[in-house]
Amino acid sequence: QAPAASRAALAALGLLLHAWDARGHPATAKRPNFVVMFADDMGFGDMSCNGHPTISTPSLDRMAAEGMRFTQWYSGFHVCSPSRASMLTGRLPVRSGCAGRSWTGGVFANIAKGGLPSNETTFANILRDQGYATLAVGKWHLGHQPQFLPTSHGFDEYLGIPYSVDMGHSAWESSLRHKLQVALPLMHNTTVIEQPVDLNTLEPRYVQKVSDFVRANAQAAKPFMVYLAWSHVHVPDFVAPPFCNRSLRGRFGDAVEEMDSHIGEVMSVLKESGVDDNTLVFFTSDNGPWLIQRLAGGSSGPFFEGKSTTWEGGVRVP
Repeated sequence: QAPAASRAALAALGLLLHAWDARGHPATAKRPNFVVMFADDMGFGDMSCNGHPTISTPSLDRMAAEGMRFTQWYSGFHVCSPSRASMLTGRLPVRSGCAGRSWTGGVFANIAKGGLPSNETTFANILRDQGYATLAVGKWHLGHQPQFLPTSHGFDEYLGIPYSVDMGHSAWESSLRHKLQVALPLMHNTTVIEQPVDLNTLEPRYVQKVSDFVRANAQAAKPFMVYLAWSHVHVPDFVAPPFCNRSLRGRFGDAVEEMDSHIGEVMSVLKESGVDDNTLVFFTSDNGPWLIQRLAGGSSGPFFEGKSTTWEGGVRVP
């Protein structure tokens, strides 16, 4: 049985696709596009619409005001890899072997040999079989060997970092807790194209890739699906220079506000391309805030605890 959150998302996707087919339209009929945005370690209390006093999130606030809010949304797990496996497959992460080695869970390290098994079905697999163009951008964290990367799980193209931004050396992170001390890689499909990645320009490049993809498919009248897994707001709270010292919440607040600004850019591109009224945009976080990082982590708002726990703050997310 799938977690309620992921099960609901896949059920909604299935109903939408069925509704289009059930009307008897030809295969070329206009079908809905999908943009799934996944924040990293963002807590329930990290948005201004949820009451944060010193972080401004106008783009997310607008989505909340104009769209549908799931105020009792629960992630599939309380840490990264299992939660992402659950989101992509709609299954409990233990079913796919992605729950971790202990009862507290775990994630795929930068020395991992395994990943999301090839026999798992993701929503990208389903949509590509229906003729959709599929793109994955950002953090993957479900195995970095070629057979486990997004291009082996239903995505036509991938641009991103295969694991967390603190799992490799960068200008923002030099003291690593992980076993393999390597420079943080940026990958395109299965090839490393930059190492170490320039985190100052990373998220704008994510937005550019998504924008180009949306415009191209809108012009071609081809239905598309984007899985945009932001590297924000995981430590080390990197930000582009225009967002430095912008928030009263410090570096963490700067990172949240940069992500929010880029979300606004993606929404603008959908509108400019004429597909905003036919695109379902969904935003959530993989798990609650990493509270042991103190000011470098986020807030679970009114809920107890955060990431790595099964208390409300660990799994109840925006």
